[in-house]
Amino acid sequence: MVIPNDEEIRALHERYAPTREAFDLVHTHCEIVCAIAEQLIDRSDLALDRDLVRAGCLLHDIGVYRLYDSSGRLDHARYVSHGVLGHEILAQEGLPEALCRFCSHHTGVGLTREDIRDQGLPVPEADYLAESVEEELVMFADKFHSKRNPPVFFSADSYAASVARFGEDKVTRFKELRTRFGTPDLAPLVAAHGHALF
Repeated sequence: MVIPNDEEIRALHERYAPTREAFDLVHTHCEIVCAIAEQLIDRSDLALDRDLVRAGCLLHDIGVYRLYDSSGRLDHARYVSHGVLGHEILAQEGLPEALCRFCSHHTGVGLTREDIRDQGLPVPEADYLAESVEEELVMFADKFHSKRNPPVFFSADSYAASVARFGEDKVTRFKELRTRFGTPDLAPLVAAHGHALF
């Protein structure tokens, strides 16, 4: 499988970003998620494809660009669909399914068809669950930073508390991921980016 390099991925972001502000927000978030994932890889003995994880981190939120309207406002009501939209973008670009899945399979700690049906989510009814260790790591690393305005970092405990509103099974899943991958040291990233830590 051919994995795009950082420059090629940045060019994709630039092509789809509707504004410079959107590019800065989304691409910076993807770089932060990548830094978190690589820190966790460096502290573990996980057998995984580091290049695939890097590309997955840098591409996972590209679908967010399709949620901006012509005035630069983000459609928060349909935000949960950004993963499926990203999958579509990467597929249209001819990228392999293994990369497309990082977009559609990173939301929360995984979406099931039951989640979609019960919550009335605006995405096609299917299971969007991380399966490979690379998918799981990208999904997990993503939980520690948010693109909200202004962007913020979340500690593991803060994220666990926030995901509880979606059910105890989601809390359990996050705990399993934390046991498997560890807890990142966010202090250097907080200092580098100036985003608050909750």
